Amino acid sequence: MAHKPLPREVEPIKNVKEIQRIKQYLLGKQSKRDYLMFVLGINTGLRIGDLLSLRVADVWDPGAGKPAAAVNIKEQKTGKYKEFELNQAAREAIMLYLQSLPGFDSEDWLFPSRKGTGPLTTRSAHKIIKTTLRELGIKGNYGTHSLRKTFGYHRYKSGVTLETLQKIFNHASPATTLRYIGITKETIIDAYNSVNL
Repeated sequence: MAHKPLPREVEPIKNVKEIQRIKQYLLGKQSKRDYLMFVLGINTGLRIGDLLSLRVADVWDPGAGKPAAAVNIKEQKTGKYKEFELNQAAREAIMLYLQSLPGFDSEDWLFPSRKGTGPLTTRSAHKIIKTTLRELGIKGNYGTHSLRKTFGYHRYKSGVTLETLQKIFNHASPATTLRYIGITKETIIDAYNSVNL
């Protein structure tokens, strides 16, 4: 019996210039929804299901008339509550998107489907990411999970400890987190090249 090859795991977007190109491309589209999805995805590290199930009320402070400082959600996969801060890039993207709408209600889906009958589906979000990167000629295997991995990769490179990322991602071991954010080979190469005795 022939075995089907395992699907290749999607990877993080490691090149910061490519991230900027993706943001510019999505910013140039009529609807700012996809831009917000990308920016929030790479800045919050949420699983795509949790990201797409956000409502305006989750990220907007109506009393202050601006994006909320922090978000508190119940994760679909774990059933646990998760609270996290929204960084400046995330808050600016939320503001830009909501200002581009003719109006919004706190119970509206943050990422509505084109038909407006519910939230954007994971499948549609995956297609948006794949199509965008293909149109920009960015080589690699990318999908919706790349957003979460990109968050982890760049936090790790900026000095966030492996233990912290392990907690954020709810991984069983640091090795799992390293593999997840696509850093294993790089780390080994760096270990050889960083010190010259």
